[in-house]
Amino acid sequence: MITPRQIRAARALLGWSQQQLADKAIVSLNALARLEKGAVDSRVSTVQAIQKALTKAGVEFLAADSKGEGVRLRRPKA
Repeated sequence: MITPRQIRAARALLGWSQQQLADKAIVSLNALARLEKGAVDSRVSTVQAIQKALTKAGVEFLAADSKGEGVRLRRPKA
C-alpha cells in the first residue's frame, strides 16, 4: 500500500495539484487531502484509485526497504 508521502511526492513529480489528482482518480478532493495528511485511515478503494491514476501517468512506486520508500517517473517509451 502506498503512503501519504509517496502520494505527495508523486504529485510533485508530475506537477499536479490535489484537485488534478482527485479528478483523475475520481475521488473527492477532501478524501485526497485527508489521506495526504494521514489524518484518517482511508478506504482501500480510494487509495487504489489514486495509485492507479498516478501509475497511469508514469509514476513508479518503490517499496519501503532498509533505504526507505520512494517514487520515480518511468522513462518515456521511445
